[in-house]
Amino acid sequence: MRLPLLRATFAVLVASLLAACAADAPPPPKTPAPQTSGSADNSADFGAVSVDAPAPKKRKADIARTTEWPDATLESGTASISCTPDYVGTGDGATFTDLGFFSVLDAMLPCKDSGVVRLRYRGRVAGDFTMLVERVGNMAQRMGIKQRILDIDSSGGQVEDAIRAGDIMAESRWTIWVREGAVCHSACVLLLAGGDDRLISGPVGIHRIIRIQSKATSRAELSAELHEVHDSMKAYLERNGAGVAVADFMMTVPNRSLRLLTNDELVEYGLTGRNAAQEDLDRIRLVRRCGLDFVRREDAFYRAFEHQCSSVEGNVDAINACGLALRPQYGFPDEKCAADSPLAALDAKPVERVEAAQQAKQGEVALPAAKPAATRADKPRKDTIVLDDANTARKEPAREDAAERQ
Repeated sequence: MRLPLLRATFAVLVASLLAACAADAPPPPKTPAPQTSGSADNSADFGAVSVDAPAPKKRKADIARTTEWPDATLESGTASISCTPDYVGTGDGATFTDLGFFSVLDAMLPCKDSGVVRLRYRGRVAGDFTMLVERVGNMAQRMGIKQRILDIDSSGGQVEDAIRAGDIMAESRWTIWVREGAVCHSACVLLLAGGDDRLISGPVGIHRIIRIQSKATSRAELSAELHEVHDSMKAYLERNGAGVAVADFMMTVPNRSLRLLTNDELVEYGLTGRNAAQEDLDRIRLVRRCGLDFVRREDAFYRAFEHQCSSVEGNVDAINACGLALRPQYGFPDEKCAADSPLAALDAKPVERVEAAQQAKQGEVALPAAKPAATRADKPRKDTIVLDDANTARKEPAREDAAERQ
């Protein structure tokens, strides 16, 4: 179910495509006011918990270089591996608890050919969850699986482990998905900052940290204990491009309540869509690889695309065709960086398209027709995500009626 799409700024151009694909859809509802749930699950297994547990000791075995991984078992939740985002059509895969090398290898081996791994996790954020994410990410790196999705459903867990897991994901290119019917509450919210892309369909909520094993006998003593945790959360959010206001909420909202974040707040705090910090880093890398002129031309192309193509009437094919016709005006496909050029996912043979684009500039021939963007068999189901060849993910809402007209 791979749909060729633009290597564009995640939030703006995906919205443009969806608007064009379903032009007759009703306008989006107004953003609801902030909501507060009357209760929160603050059992030992959930909530936002902080403890005095020391950071994990440096292991002797480097799991990136050996198959002799230390024995480990997943006990805080259930995990399964799938090689497609389509959980409606294919399910979530078989569950596993053994986090040994060959157990993880066997679970992920079918994903090598598809180039996509979706880790479905339901449960508490804890040390074994952090180990699960690290080991699946490491195995994906070994197998050359570039598209990694954490499909999570969690009511919270330990703050310190959420920070460790988030930093691990930040270094290994994960998309984090809270799908319909799932939740991401309390400590789980911190995980969102670690993803390259965040796709949110289920509710996201936060509340005050619960300090376990506290020796405080006064508010002042408790505040002093929580201050260190608060500083740790702020530093984590800052280095991953998320708003530090999230840490403030986790100090003020009563822990028996739950502050549900609105869509606007998720955007404002940098917890949904494309990660701004990762986007800046990718842009810096693109300048190094292709030059500043390339990036400026790319920016100009996408501004023109949004203005001229996002309102094109018709299906995805028409939008893609508009973009393909627009590319030569901005020097794309680029001779040096054809694979990084806009709409490169539509090019079966980027080198040949460079030559065709050069000829099109001279008025010799027309650009070759684009590959179909989607077929009826590829029609996305409700609440699925679509991955492109640029390792970008996006949420695809229900639009069966629009797809039927394609």
